[in-house]
Amino acid sequence: MLGVASSAQAECDHCDGAELAPPAGEVFEWEVRVGAGAADELEACGSSPFQATAMDELRKAMRGMPAGAPVRGRITLSVYGLGAVVDEASRREVFRAYLDPAGSVRFERVAG
Repeated sequence: MLGVASSAQAECDHCDGAELAPPAGEVFEWEVRVGAGAADELEACGSSPFQATAMDELRKAMRGMPAGAPVRGRITLSVYGLGAVVDEASRREVFRAYLDPAGSVRFERVAG
């Protein structure tokens, strides 16, 4: 109906519960994976409308992983249209993250 606003529920495939998606705009989704190759397991994930907040949350989560574990992270940018659900065409990886030998999180921008 014209003039009626609705909010979309976006289910995170790997997180507990549904997250409320903004009616329109960008969302930065982050995730931490532990393991190697095909045996990666999702450990933590979340989303934020702000890139810096997503980077901070990813950094915090990665530093909280067990020492010596093969940890990697990523941030994807999803673009929501008004009342639309994000599809793979509107989602792209923007950063990859890894722990260096000193335990600091390093970000690598993904070209594209």
